[in-house]
Amino acid sequence: MADDNVGQGAEWWRGCVIYQVYPRSFQDTTGNGSGDLRGITTRLAHVASLGVDAVWLSPFFKSPMADMGYDVSDYREVDPMFGSLEDFDALVAEAHRLGLKVVIDQVLSHSSDKHEWFIESRASRDNPKADWYVWADTKPDGNAPNNWLSVFGGPAWEWDSTRRQYYMHNFLASQPDLNFHNPEVQDALLDTVRFWLERGVDGFRLDTVNYYVHDRWLRSNPPLASSVAGTNGETNTYLYQEHLFDKTQPENLAFLRRFRALLDEYEDRAAVGEIGDEGRSLQTLAAYTSGGDKLQMCYTFDLLGPQFSAAHVRGCVEAFEKAVADGWVCWAFSNHDVVRHVSRWTGPDGDADAVARFSIMLLACLRGSICLYQGEELGLEEAELAYEDLRDPVGIRFWPGMKGRDGCRTPMVWEVDADNAGFSTGKPWLPVPASHRARATDLQNGNEQSVLSAYRSTLALRRRHPALVSGSIRFLDTEGNVLAFIREGGGQKLLCVFNFAGEPANWPLPPDIGAVAAVLAGTAAGEEETLSLPALGCFLGRLD
Repeated sequence: MADDNVGQGAEWWRGCVIYQVYPRSFQDTTGNGSGDLRGITTRLAHVASLGVDAVWLSPFFKSPMADMGYDVSDYREVDPMFGSLEDFDALVAEAHRLGLKVVIDQVLSHSSDKHEWFIESRASRDNPKADWYVWADTKPDGNAPNNWLSVFGGPAWEWDSTRRQYYMHNFLASQPDLNFHNPEVQDALLDTVRFWLERGVDGFRLDTVNYYVHDRWLRSNPPLASSVAGTNGETNTYLYQEHLFDKTQPENLAFLRRFRALLDEYEDRAAVGEIGDEGRSLQTLAAYTSGGDKLQMCYTFDLLGPQFSAAHVRGCVEAFEKAVADGWVCWAFSNHDVVRHVSRWTGPDGDADAVARFSIMLLACLRGSICLYQGEELGLEEAELAYEDLRDPVGIRFWPGMKGRDGCRTPMVWEVDADNAGFSTGKPWLPVPASHRARATDLQNGNEQSVLSAYRSTLALRRRHPALVSGSIRFLDTEGNVLAFIREGGGQKLLCVFNFAGEPANWPLPPDIGAVAAVLAGTAAGEEETLSLPALGCFLGRLD
């Protein structure tokens, strides 16, 4: 069992709270309309005030920004847009002064086509880095080597006229996939990870961690049964295949062991992996976090979709608990790739603030580590942007069937009366919605009824109860849209009950549960045989 004092010791990551910063949209200090590292440093006090344990920075490396920094052209340099290595060192020092761990994104599955490795690799078939990327000959008729598709649309193969071969890209054509079957590639990537460890980084978020290794025989993927029947209904053809061969290959486990061995050379370091594995995410998570020799934790997209019900949450958590015997999960409701959860889960006549308060209490009570995305502590909803304002290549390509990811990436709102809500003195790279300005940080600070206050008080409550940080979880039978479970650990036993419905609900306490003392003020009395929960109501009680 982990140390119940989250944030302390070698297992600080177990049960920790991570706050994700999207650097381009957090704080601009230069007036160019894009956020930067100095801006993040000036706002770290806000992050620390929430009561989180770590800050995760999305990519800030040198990049052409074709995919907003997830196309890295130099793994050891800060892009001038964000500042310098000295600015990064200052950020780490300030974060550590405030008691925050620093977690950075590592995009290892692919690089930018402007990376010097790829420039050399594509120059010929016999240069020292010729085999550093995934190259393949054409079929006899000139077509691509197989049927693999890109997540961002179209084939996963791009023809190169210099080598007269195709190269593989799981995402944009300007993001060629590195060849993890080549040990020299693994060595080079691990060297870049060591570079940041030496600069004091506490952990890593591994982008698309199950995409690292491809099938060495380049076998084609089979279609999904639903797509064969024509009932898939997806806007992206990527989801018409069963991705058996282009990702999640068994050889990836060996690389993750090498990665973990490197982490273990340093004190108190950790990694969380992003798993996108349709239909197999829990099995993959189990494999990647088991045995104590690979990743400490992973997250999936199970709770990042539109489903909002007691049955869905219970199903996801119980499936994880069953599949993952000795691994650890990191739960999140929002991030930089999905529609903000307040918008996903608030009905047309719903109360967005009520959904925000309900969501953070639910997230704080789940077993696992948790990740918050910048702006959710303000109750920010998904921004509605005009097509001409889009910067995301996914939204530009698939509009209007899919509007892309810019709606969750708009700038943070700090001051209601300042230019661009205090984000920048120049024109922001994405618009600042008027509805967001009305939820500015300075308006919510000191307001005990605000969403921001609810986040702070909920995270403080979580830290006071070891059972919520690292205890076990056991679900209780319920009816309707009520979720109930018991968290137990650190000498505590807590009853957690949530009403997902838009109307009040009554839940009879199990006869064998014993005495219940309410932990949250204003909740149902513990002596009652039935809990009366308002719409989107929560109950947290201590069991004797």
